[in-house]
Amino acid sequence: MIAFGTDGWRGVIADDFTFANVTLVTQAIADYLTERGLADRGVVVGYDNRFLSDRFAAAVAAVLRGRGIPVLMSEKPRPTPVIAFAVKHFGAAGAVMLTASHNPPEYNGLKFIPDYAGPALPHITRAIEEHLRRRESEGAAPAAQVEGAEVKGIDPDPAYHRHLASLIDFPAIRRAGVKVVVDPLYGAGIGYLEAALGGDGVTVEALHAYRDPLFGGSLPDPSEKHLGPLRERVLATGAHLGLGLDGDADRLGLIDGDGTYISPNQFFALAAFHLYEVRQERGPLARTVATTHLVDRIAGAYGQEVIETPVGFKYIGRCLLERGAVAGGEESGGFSVRGHIPEKDGILAGLLATEMVAVQGKSLTALLEEVMRRFGRVHSERIDVRTTPAAKERILEKLRGLAPASLGGRAVKERVTLDGVKLVRDDGAWVLVRASGTEPVFRIYTEAGTPDEVAAIRREVRAALEL
Repeated sequence: MIAFGTDGWRGVIADDFTFANVTLVTQAIADYLTERGLADRGVVVGYDNRFLSDRFAAAVAAVLRGRGIPVLMSEKPRPTPVIAFAVKHFGAAGAVMLTASHNPPEYNGLKFIPDYAGPALPHITRAIEEHLRRRESEGAAPAAQVEGAEVKGIDPDPAYHRHLASLIDFPAIRRAGVKVVVDPLYGAGIGYLEAALGGDGVTVEALHAYRDPLFGGSLPDPSEKHLGPLRERVLATGAHLGLGLDGDADRLGLIDGDGTYISPNQFFALAAFHLYEVRQERGPLARTVATTHLVDRIAGAYGQEVIETPVGFKYIGRCLLERGAVAGGEESGGFSVRGHIPEKDGILAGLLATEMVAVQGKSLTALLEEVMRRFGRVHSERIDVRTTPAAKERILEKLRGLAPASLGGRAVKERVTLDGVKLVRDDGAWVLVRASGTEPVFRIYTEAGTPDEVAAIRREVRAALEL
């Protein structure tokens, strides 16, 4: 059964991700837009560097055109945030983006981006799935060509770069003469950081800046595990920063000048400090339930609140749109700021990291040490524990009843059930247990003052759940 997950529908190419299924999903999206009277505004169609992405995008365009919906077609592979920006820039009803983000090469995916230019909220994907179930039962009629429906090529890149220039202090970056190595990991982000940063005193070198649908035999995932070549090049060239992007450039991986990997949790804390302290911005922060509470301490020091959301950037985007959040982030790497699209953007995040180094005149590691010294040290870890389908149900039952009075010798002051079960101690340490919606896997997120405390809390929770 085709279903939308946290960020769109993904599947294995030629297994469930087929031209027939892509056509079916596109028909359901066309039904949704037509039902709401939005179809005349047209739909942006974009795609990444994956195998057959351009062909799948052409199939999407054919269906939309056949339904009388104008198509604004990206004429080359582009990042998800650029396609989302194009929705706003061209005033479209939404976008269909062909990408499987950081998944293995055998996967592809399709995400629908509504007219507000962020991830589709659950009520939208549910409506599309209702149309999809109807079409699956009735059989999808072939898309007949309709007079007047056009396919128009678009290039949103110049407008996107102008928009970035309104959000990032490029003059400061150029004055500082920053040296950067970028690694788009063969993905759709090729050329974007290079174009934004290059010239006028800034030195930019790129790795893996060509299309390879096999992603060099690895994953287009900018986690520490996959950024070894970027680290080596940063150290070899004496660069200030290494900036890695995932397959559709909506997430960032960071290597500091000394080779240290800066995690998404750490980057979000640094960004929060920079926005409040250096830029003097004010307003709430938005984070998912699984994201570091270090940002809570930083926000609190400036008299600002933190909005906690379920896991999924769609909820962060809603806070950026509707609640005036200065910035929003998640431990898996999504990040955006007020005034930008409510979609995660690894390009923007990389540029903001470069601005931090240029403006504050310190490495990210030194800045992180300053933040920890001022607001308290935290250590964050996530592990995934695989079990069996039968054991999953037993563990879920135990999880629903997990409500200890203390954890690791400290009182539990709060139990949060926004997404999974989260226990927060009176000293600020916390643990979150969430079940995967599709696999017999439990994700355990833990944060405390030291790695030893993290390990002790996690052991206690696993023992209580027999996990």
